[in-house]
Amino acid sequence: MTMVQKHAKQDVTVSVGERFPLTIRRLGVNGHGIGYFKHKVCFVPGALPGEIVVAEVTRVMPRFLEAKIHHLRRASKHRVTPRDPYADVAGGFELENLAYPEQLKFKRQVVLDSLSKFKPYGYHNYDVRPTIAAPAQYGYRNKAQFQVRMVDGHVAAGLYKPDSHNLVDMQECAVQMPQTMHVIRTMVKLIEELNIPVYDEEHNSGIIKTLVVRESWTTGELQLTIITNTPKLIHKHQLLAAIKELLPEVVSVMQNVNPGDTPLVWGDQTIHLAGAETITESLMGLDFKLSARSFLQLNPAQTEVLYEEAAKALELAPDDTLIDAYAGIGTIGLSLAARVKNVRGMEIIPEAVADANENARLNGITNAHYEVGKAEEILPKWQNEGLSFDALVVDPPRAGLDDNLIKAILKTKPRKFAYVSCGMASLARNLRRLTSVYHVDYIQPIDMMPQTARCEAVVKLSLRK
Repeated sequence: MTMVQKHAKQDVTVSVGERFPLTIRRLGVNGHGIGYFKHKVCFVPGALPGEIVVAEVTRVMPRFLEAKIHHLRRASKHRVTPRDPYADVAGGFELENLAYPEQLKFKRQVVLDSLSKFKPYGYHNYDVRPTIAAPAQYGYRNKAQFQVRMVDGHVAAGLYKPDSHNLVDMQECAVQMPQTMHVIRTMVKLIEELNIPVYDEEHNSGIIKTLVVRESWTTGELQLTIITNTPKLIHKHQLLAAIKELLPEVVSVMQNVNPGDTPLVWGDQTIHLAGAETITESLMGLDFKLSARSFLQLNPAQTEVLYEEAAKALELAPDDTLIDAYAGIGTIGLSLAARVKNVRGMEIIPEAVADANENARLNGITNAHYEVGKAEEILPKWQNEGLSFDALVVDPPRAGLDDNLIKAILKTKPRKFAYVSCGMASLARNLRRLTSVYHVDYIQPIDMMPQTARCEAVVKLSLRK
């Protein structure tokens, strides 16, 4: 086939609104059904493998199509009825129509597909284990981070439709801990009653942008953070008085200032409005103080499983020094501190490092210390100061490990190495380089977020002989 013929084969004449039957072959990494219309990939949210749908085109791109289900001709035997009415229209519920055992298989497949794409050394022989199920498939999510906008003349709070800034007003949400939703809905009423201006993206005006509510799994304490466009929060005193009266379980009220039109949710300035500055969560027998911007896994029950899997992969010994990279508030390193001689960790958010060191003090842990900085800069500094270490645990953001940190790891070659990942593509990409020195003993997928396409994994790495 000539290049001209090949190109012509790819050019499918189709327009938005056109309908056609489509057989769904598999699920994509984002949980969307994938079929092929005249050899062109077509993504259909809410469609499941094996289904035959009549697809209605919603977007035409050079390399793919997007469509919605106009109607279902043949349903999958694994299709279930979603609990949330907006499971098909808002992000974060991609798999709510898929039976849970099939969700677990899909998440393992995401790992395998990522490995096949990036092909790290020896990937065909990796031991990719069955996904560890979450104990609760609903009501597990300890944090709600909902945008606030005007919709049809009323204050609304919820999540955007995929690939848009069209807000879905969420009255309820089955994956959230119930109290987080109670606080959100009460706040929506108060903002409307007090006539506090909400953010208008088009004109970059208004005040309230986002509401963030975090609930402690163990204490039941709630922290509310109001993210605003300006430091000024009109009717602040009336609002705080109403929160105290109507939401006594909210023990911490904070304001975060994030001015202007920006893709970032959080700004640099955080203001203490009422109550305590932190709430307390307990994990692995330890108490952790959480400030507004502290990172914590969204599923606390499954977080303990994740950390035990990391400990299992590290095979720690009492004389080990453990490096906790991308440490957050120190949850992983402090949870493992009793099993090693020393823990040293780093994190770029100063408030998180302060929390980590305070959490060590709070729990009587004297062999752990955290510093502000990038892992790729702090690690060489510590080595130059004479620190040697035996074990390394990394839990990077979705984008994966920093290039310079990979160089530092390959140079220092820690004997024990556990990689905790929330991004399977970046994990597979990073493994391409790490496997020049390391052998992948196994990959253990863990379902931290049921009903979503998100997957977490723990990788046990050992030095190649």
